[in-house]
Amino acid sequence: MSFSHYLNECSQRIDRVLTDHIAAYDAHPQLLNAMKYSLFNGGKRVRPVLVYASAEAISDISKATTTTSDYAAMAVEAIHAYSLIHDDLPAMDDDDLRRGKPTCHIAFDEATAILAGDALQAFAFNILCEAVDADPSIQLKMLHTLSHASGANGMVGGQSIDLAAVQQTLTLNQLETMHRLKTGALISASTRLGALSTGIASESQLQALHEYANAIGLAFQVQDDILDVTSDTHTLGKQQGADAALNKPTYIALLGLDAAQQKAKTLHEQALDALSGFDYRADNLRHLSAYIINRRS
Repeated sequence: MSFSHYLNECSQRIDRVLTDHIAAYDAHPQLLNAMKYSLFNGGKRVRPVLVYASAEAISDISKATTTTSDYAAMAVEAIHAYSLIHDDLPAMDDDDLRRGKPTCHIAFDEATAILAGDALQAFAFNILCEAVDADPSIQLKMLHTLSHASGANGMVGGQSIDLAAVQQTLTLNQLETMHRLKTGALISASTRLGALSTGIASESQLQALHEYANAIGLAFQVQDDILDVTSDTHTLGKQQGADAALNKPTYIALLGLDAAQQKAKTLHEQALDALSGFDYRADNLRHLSAYIINRRS
């Protein structure tokens, strides 16, 4: 199977299970439509792919039935969708476009967007609680992993640093700390959740996946910064040059374009090194690392 086919297969799988589970919600139509709008708006599904690929690196997962890995994948994608809704709000980044479509608060209204984000966050943890096939001790570890990665010591903490950094000059270490939290924490949680979902992950495997995720999490952001200056609005699906317009600290501003591109390649090599103890079953993780630094949107 080619990696592009694998990405498509994972995307179809996460869409199917999310559709099945969101259909069970009996929420106000405006709220439910805003939740669906943000969940099914053409994202790359990198975080669910990480869940599936990490699980497959350790154990075979069923393709015929809904598994604990599916619940983990749904949970991280719901957290990611909520974070993007809130990130785009006028009080945050004030963006009008997300993946080539109007952002949630533009398509609906600001209050509905806030509530849709809140609802998706709750949906994520509810989904993990519904993973009835998981061992309760594993389920608790998964809940702890996602809550830690999503909160003040993870993604939200990174978003807070990001807002405070506008018009400020950060060192490279400070910039990396911000992105390890804002982007990297949920990416790291995705690999850990995938591994935990198998019920048989060893501590050494979890540590190796953590090191892999740290590398690709930074690489993802470095490539984002590169694309912000080398791509265009149509290709990106969001406003090109937005970070520069807000005078946000970026890898390009600190390192320059050539050095930033080299850093992305170095991080890819670090990710591959972290997977040296895994066999061919981790190849999709290896391919994903290359995909992250070569993507064009």
